[in-house]
Amino acid sequence: MYNEKVLDHLSNPRNAGEIPDADGIGHAGNPVDGDSITIYIKVKEGIIDDIKFKTFGCGAAIAASSMLTVLAKGKAIEEALKITNEQVAEALGGLPPHKINCSNIAADALHAAIADYRSKIKFTFLR
Repeated sequence: MYNEKVLDHLSNPRNAGEIPDADGIGHAGNPVDGDSITIYIKVKEGIIDDIKFKTFGCGAAIAASSMLTVLAKGKAIEEALKITNEQVAEALGGLPPHKINCSNIAADALHAAIADYRSKIKFTFLR
């Protein structure tokens, strides 16, 4: 059902966990199948220095979350915003058609974390 890359990210997820003092936290969910992804980012000089995830869902959602963190870590905020759900699925070598929805929220959660980070930075400048 899953290819070797998906199984690897499922069995050995990269960057799982949370960052207690995260600069940005984003959440996305899929009401159809109940998957839920939370992304935590730490930003230094406009670069995603650290990223973690917590996922409640199927194996494809966990693998997509893991791959997303690999794709985003070390990237500038503007570059990370360009990561799409389709790119996450492609980086995993594809997913079975009935599991593609599971990966379709990973980048959304990252984009939400970046928006949260930006809102905090904006608020800091307004003080």
